[in-house]
Amino acid sequence: MSTKRDYYEVLGVPKTATDDDIKKAYRKMAVKFHPDKNPGDKSAEEKFKELGEAYEVLGNRDKRAAYDRYGHAAFAHGGPAGNPGAAAYGAAGMDPFEIFREVFGGGQGGGIFDDFFSGSTGTRRGGARRGADLRYDLELSFEEAVFGCSKEIKLRKLSECEHCTGSGAAVGAKTTPCPTCRGTGQVRASVGGFISMMQTCPKCQGAGTVIDKPCPKCEGSGRMEKTSSVTLRIPAGVENGTRLRSTGNGEAGSKGGEPGDLYVVLHVQDHAIFQREGQDLWCEVPIPFPTAALGGEVKVPTLEGASLIKIPAGTPGGKIFRLKGKGVPSLKGKLVGDLNVRVYIEVPTRLSGEERKKLEEFARVSLSDNYPEQRSFLEKAKSFFNR
Repeated sequence: MSTKRDYYEVLGVPKTATDDDIKKAYRKMAVKFHPDKNPGDKSAEEKFKELGEAYEVLGNRDKRAAYDRYGHAAFAHGGPAGNPGAAAYGAAGMDPFEIFREVFGGGQGGGIFDDFFSGSTGTRRGGARRGADLRYDLELSFEEAVFGCSKEIKLRKLSECEHCTGSGAAVGAKTTPCPTCRGTGQVRASVGGFISMMQTCPKCQGAGTVIDKPCPKCEGSGRMEKTSSVTLRIPAGVENGTRLRSTGNGEAGSKGGEPGDLYVVLHVQDHAIFQREGQDLWCEVPIPFPTAALGGEVKVPTLEGASLIKIPAGTPGGKIFRLKGKGVPSLKGKLVGDLNVRVYIEVPTRLSGEERKKLEEFARVSLSDNYPEQRSFLEKAKSFFNR
């Protein structure tokens, strides 16, 4: 009896799965267990081979039909009795890496396959290698983030060698076919057992050629580390943690490869007056006790300068006044947030003799009806203590 797991179980799909379901399941699991993602992990390697074997059968309609009818016996010892042609469906000789390339790269060994396992600096034909992406942390003032600005940043990075213009070759140097890969740029490496795969040649880094006289400045790499300046336009309305992408301003590529990108992470400083919530701003403004009681006008700060708001008579502490369009502009349109002003009543701390006398007189003549919130609280407290 076969010890092999059921192919549907291997791929994690039901027997009613469509061809697309099977392909999606294989793609997801093959990426997870690919040896390049799990170097030295024999268990992952075995699972990757098992996935390839399962997809080799279930991904083919004729093989799947034979498997559904006879199970693993369809591919063992010439197939079951009455099915002499079943041996043609055998999966034992399959190459799991070739299956992987066919599924991910259309059978050409490229496409998504290269993106998964070459990385952002992967080698391309001719040895060209994309430059690495870089990160830069930039601090902005609150006003710079709200209104936008231009910033020039300086960073050390690998740039194209000016001496050899990125070729890596000295003046008068000659190129010859790489003796290791014989000019193909790739070598075959054994992964284990009968499985092997093509890898970038370590001698020429995929170029297929070697230089007899490398550039003395960059030692043949075609790149040198130097300080570069980048002018970055910060759009109005960015928030703390916003990440901006500056295309082509990462590290230079090698052997003609395209440069990487620069990702700038913004860190916005706190403001002494305003707090931000999305596009809206908040601030707290103190108002004198007489103004809260009698009403009046109070000057409040906005991003565009001071503005007056009218305080109605009897304004309680904590009341919020909304100033439309005085907030932060949106990154995605022309909408602007609002400014929310929360007022609190400032109690005088040093009274003159006359001020104290007047307040005592006010306290004597003041009616309890002028303090409805206090009266309501006292009634609730009385009810509580009389329980």
